[in-house]
Formats: sequence, C-alpha cells, structure tokens
Amino acid sequence: MDRNKFIEIGWEEWVALPDLHLPAIRARVDTGAKTSALHAFKVEKIKEGNVDKVRFGIHPIPERPEIEVFCTAQLVGEREVTSSSQQTELRYVIRTTAVFGGESWPIELTLANREEMSYRMLLGRSAMENRLVVVPQGSCLLGQLSPDLYLEKHIKTDQKKLKICILSREANSYSTERIASAAEGRGHTVDIINTTKCYVDIAAHKQAIHYQGNVLQHYDVVIPRIGASITNFGLAILRQFETLGTFCLNSSTSIYNSRDKLLAHQLLTRGQIDMPTTAFGHSPDNTKDLIRIVNGAPLVVKLLQGSQGESVVLAETNKAAQAVIQAFRGLGANFIVQEFEKESAGRDIRALVIGNQVVASMERRSEEGDFRSNIHQGGKGYPVKLTPDERKIAIKAAKILGLKFAGVDLLRTSKGAKILEVNSSPGLEGIEGLTKKDIAGKLIDYIEQNAKPALVRRIIG
Repeated sequence: MDRNKFIEIGWEEWVALPDLHLPAIRARVDTGAKTSALHAFKVEKIKEGNVDKVRFGIHPIPERPEIEVFCTAQLVGEREVTSSSQQTELRYVIRTTAVFGGESWPIELTLANREEMSYRMLLGRSAMENRLVVVPQGSCLLGQLSPDLYLEKHIKTDQKKLKICILSREANSYSTERIASAAEGRGHTVDIINTTKCYVDIAAHKQAIHYQGNVLQHYDVVIPRIGASITNFGLAILRQFETLGTFCLNSSTSIYNSRDKLLAHQLLTRGQIDMPTTAFGHSPDNTKDLIRIVNGAPLVVKLLQGSQGESVVLAETNKAAQAVIQAFRGLGANFIVQEFEKESAGRDIRALVIGNQVVASMERRSEEGDFRSNIHQGGKGYPVKLTPDERKIAIKAAKILGLKFAGVDLLRTSKGAKILEVNSSPGLEGIEGLTKKDIAGKLIDYIEQNAKPALVRRIIG
C-alpha cells in the first residue's frame, strides 16, 4: 500500500482479524483513545516453545451470543489502561494483523472484557498508523462483513470435547478413577489436580490458578471431590475456578451448604423437607433443654463438619448425652443434637441424584453393634426400590442445597421418609458394585448436556 494514500473510515467499521480466526468484527472508532481494545474472557497466559502467548475466548457478534471463538495470539506485554470511567487496570497486550477493506497491517490490542458493550472492538489512534482518516458522519465506509462468515466449514456445531479437571487428593480412589475413565472414554481430556497443591493469583487483570509452579490453563469443567478436612481451602480454589467462568459440577456455595450440617438442616427445613428433630445451642445452661427438644435419649450428637459417619456419637442415656455435649463444648466444637429414629436404627437409604433424577439407590445396614450404616464405617449395601415420594424428596433436598450431584441419605419411618444428610461428594464404589449401573457414565452424560448450551458454535483458533 502507498503509505501516502489515506483510507476513509466512519465512526464504526467492520474489521477482520484473520490470524485470530475473526473474519468479521464491528469496531467502534475512537480518536480520543490511543490504545485499541478487543473483547476477551477466560484469558490465560501460555507458552509455546519459548514464546509467550495468550489464549482467550470472544463472542465477536453481540447479537449472536451462540458464536464463540477461542483465539491464541502473541503476547507483547502488559499495559496500564485508564477507561472512560477513569478506572485503571493492567491488561495483556497482543499483536495481530488487521484487515481494513483490502489493506492490512499489524496492530496492537489490549484485552478487556467488553461483554456489556455494544462493540467487541475499540479502534484507537495507534492502530491507524496515519493511514486511516475518520469521517465522523460516516458509518461502515469500508463495506459490510457478514456474521455468516463464521458459519463456514471450520466451525464445529457438534458437542465439543471437553477439558475436564477433577479436584481430588485421591487420584487412585475408585470414584476418581471411574469418573476420569468414563470421561476419557468419550474422548474428553482429564487432569486430576491435587487441591492442596493449588494456589491463586487474584490480580484483577489476570486472575489465575497455579499448580506446582505452573499456571493452570483453562478447563471447561471442574468436578470437585473436596475432602471434608480441607473444605474451606478447597472451596476457595473452587471459587477461583468459578470466577474464571468454568462450569463446576457442584458450586462452592452448594458444597458449603451441605458441609455445614446446621446450615443444611436450616435450609432443608425451610424448604419443607422432613428431618429428624434437631437442636442447636451454645450455653451449657441449655444442655438439658436441648436433650428435651429431641425427645431425650437415645439421641445423636454430630459435629457440624464431618463426613462418612465420623464425629457422630450415639448417647444411650440422658446422662451420657450430657457428658458428650460437655466434652464437645470443652473442645470448642460446634455440634447439633438430633433425635434418634429407633425404628430405622442401623439402616438408611442412599439415593444418588444427578441433576433432576435419582440414578441409583441402595439400603445400607450397619455392622453388628454399630448404629452407623455408612459403607466407610463397615456398613453393607443391599438392593432397594424407592417409592415415588422418596425419589421426590431426594431430588428436592439436593435442589434446595444447590447440588447437581449428591448422595441423599434418608430414613424410612412410620411417618414417611426423613432426610438424614446430603453428601456433596458421594462415593461410587459401593453403589456401582451393588446396582451394576454405570453411574460415572451418567455423570458425564449430565456434564456433556450442561457444560455448554446445546449446539454452541465454537471456532478454535
């Protein structure tokens, strides 16, 4: 191009960025801005050989949110940019080729989330290179580029293969291996990440999760298998994935709801879910009244955080109950006191819920001399068929807590089913072995249907 020849452009123009696989993007021309900007989400810094690059997603056409493009570009550096609202942020800067009409040259773009803006690209002075002259009253003087350019052969309209992260400290456990194997059998990529080895960068411009010295690249899906002993740290890591826009099978909020037994009881009873009578208090002066509220001994005392039947004590007499409560208070522990359902002693039902469906169930019976039926405490599983009401209450309980994948424990009583507990990270070994159902496969089915909207068009650049 003759550098003495100027190209007239309007206050808005269609631009192509071929190196980013963006054949058509409408830009707002702003001579008051020096820096140009491009919409970006799920931004991650990567290395290809010795070259620093940035990978990011973009919805290039505001009116067509179903079109989603993932791009990779050379990283030039980072730059502080002050927005029109006078907010300053540090942004990644990329270099790529821009096509204006029939002419092209390299330009630099900062990456920023422009999802709420009408234009996915802002064209500033530095990109014009003294080759473009703005005609303020003009619009799209270089011609129209159709969004249908995104619908050519390089666009995928079928379900994409997913990049899945399983957050688990037990990579060799049955449940983790089964879920990973089921996903890999569908062609998905699976990484098993030890939650405790993650750490986060919470800078506004480049939020990232680090693992063993490296920045984790983007995952489409996170399947949390967070142990009770690291609940708070694990949920902090999961929240960071949520901040990055990752689909999480169970959200950090839903897991917290289920892990705090008192909160879970409060939410479930507010949702009209029948449960054993439960009491909670702090002062030693209330001990006798707590025991009275749950109809006296025998009764159960539970720590508010715990799983697999741990930290659960059966007190056979009122005197024993007072001693257990006093001991827990002496340890500074938070606990609840719960009515003991004598008619279902040593037995409960585990219903496994995925989405809005019970996919498997079994009855669990405790070992001789133990009231806890948990498989991890020596209990054994037996076939059981749920009634329609039992299925309904299990699904409702999981939904109230916000869980998409849950093990709902219920008791059969003369007054109907009562929810005992809801587990956000249920094990698969016992129930798959007993029922012979491919529960891990059903879990991947749900993820494939919900991780991305059906028939989302994606272009991988």
